[in-house]
Amino acid sequence: MVPAIVGAGEARYTRHPDPGADTGSFLRDAVAEALADAGLAAADVDGLAVASFSLGPDHAIDFAWRLGLRLRWLLEDTCGGAAGLDMVGHAHRALEAGDASVVVVVAGDAGGSAEVARRQASFNRATRDHLAPLGYGGPNSLFAMLTQRQMRAHGLTPEDYGHLVIAQRAWAAGNPGAVYRAPLSMAEYLAAPLIADPLRRYDCVPVVAGADALVLSSAGRGQAAGSPVLVRALVRSFNHDHQEGDGLRTGLAEVASELWDGAGVEPGSVDLACVYDDYPAMVLAQLADLGVVADGDLPRYTREVIAERRFPINTSGGMLSAGQAGAAGGVHGIVEAVRQLQHRAVGRQVPRARLAVVTGYGMVLYRYGAAAAAAVLERGV
Repeated sequence: MVPAIVGAGEARYTRHPDPGADTGSFLRDAVAEALADAGLAAADVDGLAVASFSLGPDHAIDFAWRLGLRLRWLLEDTCGGAAGLDMVGHAHRALEAGDASVVVVVAGDAGGSAEVARRQASFNRATRDHLAPLGYGGPNSLFAMLTQRQMRAHGLTPEDYGHLVIAQRAWAAGNPGAVYRAPLSMAEYLAAPLIADPLRRYDCVPVVAGADALVLSSAGRGQAAGSPVLVRALVRSFNHDHQEGDGLRTGLAEVASELWDGAGVEPGSVDLACVYDDYPAMVLAQLADLGVVADGDLPRYTREVIAERRFPINTSGGMLSAGQAGAAGGVHGIVEAVRQLQHRAVGRQVPRARLAVVTGYGMVLYRYGAAAAAAVLERGV
């Protein structure tokens, strides 16, 4: 049978985890929820893919042991915001090849702001040796500069980014798992403190603890809670410009035509998009690279499409409202797309959703993300 996503789960995001809760416990809870969603047990699982920045000193094999899993296929992914789709792609191929019959894909992190700051200061050698000694302030400062470049290149205003943030907050009102659900006005958005000019508080993802998980199967097993979700096409790009560009064009621009050709549909055919949203500027960049903004006019798109919610984008609220649980951000959008395509996104359901495009973006090597991925997902029968 064709591999399909048959279950999805999320360990609820929280700004203040209970004492004793750690990364492993959040990952465990997400796996348990996803398996229950698929109507499967741990004994059915023979494949596992894990992404986490804070699971150490444990690794994927340690986590599998702690869950009591006996596996034939195992993957530990280090692609950050692109890890979710990267893992789904590898799992899909493993199922096609018969290397596994049921694969769990899980990602998540826990830890406070101090731990996140330490992680950012030593994220890689380029950061540790060249950025951290400058007191660079983490990715907020890097993406503030990128946002400035995007504003100049496209004639965008702070209000244009505000339209995206406010629209996602409106979607978050229907997601009980989002950490921020209260309506947000343009006046409140603009009045929020500057974090790194021009980024305001609501342009930066809130750090949370949590995890997301998916169950993929090729044996017709699972599918207890909803229709299977098929991967119609999936593409990936790594280090597309060697960090020599301006960051406004992601690796998705290199593989977008392959995505749509593989899916056999046009960008205008999808019913919703779940776009990796570490910063508003990157949502717009990815939409443009995918051809969703057909004419490339980003100001018009934000004002006429996003502000008016003519096209559903990040219906969970995205990370900007739901929160970013580290590596879970790369799976969060896939979980939301699955729920939408299964018609189980209570409180925020896109009517008759059949096709969704999902993206992942991340792993800042020096100035901006070097890993990107996208998939077109389809509601099965």
